[in-house]
Amino acid sequence: MAVLAMDDVVPSDLATPLDIFGRTRLADGRPAYEVRLCAADAEVTAGAFALRAPWRLDALTSADTVIVPGCDNPATEPDARVLDALRTAAAGGARLASICAGAFVLAAAGLLDGLRATTHWIAAAELARRHPAVDVDPNVLFIDNGQILTSAGAAAGLDLCLHMVRRDHGTAVAAETARMSVMPLQRDGGQAQFIAREQPPPDGTELEPLLGWLTANIHRELTLADIAAHAMVSTRTLNRRFREQTGLTPVAWLQRSRLRRAQYLLETTCHPVEAIAAQVGFGSPAAFREQFRRLVGTSPRAYRRTFGGGGVLAAAPTPMGHRSRTPHRPR
Repeated sequence: MAVLAMDDVVPSDLATPLDIFGRTRLADGRPAYEVRLCAADAEVTAGAFALRAPWRLDALTSADTVIVPGCDNPATEPDARVLDALRTAAAGGARLASICAGAFVLAAAGLLDGLRATTHWIAAAELARRHPAVDVDPNVLFIDNGQILTSAGAAAGLDLCLHMVRRDHGTAVAAETARMSVMPLQRDGGQAQFIAREQPPPDGTELEPLLGWLTANIHRELTLADIAAHAMVSTRTLNRRFREQTGLTPVAWLQRSRLRRAQYLLETTCHPVEAIAAQVGFGSPAAFREQFRRLVGTSPRAYRRTFGGGGVLAAAPTPMGHRSRTPHRPR
């Protein structure tokens, strides 16, 4: 196994595969992997320090698995020698996996074209813009396409590495590796639960006033016709402008905003889930739970258990016609 180090590599992205695969042991105590740190040049920058890689790119092209950590600035064009080495490794049948922004490197090598892939949620839109042939999914922790795997940021690299250990050596070996790393073998939910809950409207766009109005009226059960009427345009024009400027339909944008507001309320209040559903414009708690799980990847109760502060902070606005209830134990 080869772990690729490039200039400005993110230290934690680099350390994760070295640590996980380096500490994995088989049932008889033997190391499960031989891990080599490879680079195009002997010395590589890594944030506040520099490191020396013992192996060059020829070790990468002969490896059965190649891990590509992210770099601090994913917009930087990767070294042509690295891209050639990755293509050679892939052509030879090697398994390639990226951590966080490492997906940009695999995409630059053309190895993600036509595939579903992920990266850190904050960089997902840029990956999709720069590489339109890649089907970017920002909501998951990792994606396994068989030969090519990608993961989201930071801790998701641990999820990916443990998944690979389980795929290679079974659940028992992977579970022991997870215990050594003091983390669960598999986490519930996806990357969407970590996305910043309030996404600001695009600055300077013609939709900015409308998005502000939608945010202020998020508790109302608004239809596409309601939104178009407020904007004084046809539903067809509204859909077209939203897709051009946000990449989403008006209803999809509103749905995501409602669920992000719900995340905030689950984190900062003890309001019952049913009350939160009404406060963010869902007429049915069941529909709220279904949509929350679909977008966030976990249930409102599990999300609150992970991120909730346990106390009631600022009282959330109560929709007209909905009687507030005394907060009690979170559901």
